[in-house]
Amino acid sequence: MGEVAAKIKIMPSGMDVDLDKLKEDITKVIPQGAKLHGFAEEPIAFGLKALIVVVLVGDIEGGTEKVEEAIGKVEGVESVSVVELGRT
Repeated sequence: MGEVAAKIKIMPSGMDVDLDKLKEDITKVIPQGAKLHGFAEEPIAFGLKALIVVVLVGDIEGGTEKVEEAIGKVEGVESVSVVELGRT
């Protein structure tokens, strides 16, 4: 079984959300079997930034679902969407 790299876009609930704290909180909730590969910030508009997270997950059906659900429950997260998938 191979691994899949998932690029996930996380929109904070507002401009007042501390992105560094959000990164820490997301790191803590990554489920077992998934590996956090890195973070990036993407400017959206008027000072609002999205977090881009790259996570490695097993190449199985529903591979990113648990990761998306876990991140979606973090305080300060408005939405979570997978923007790109690729084999590693």
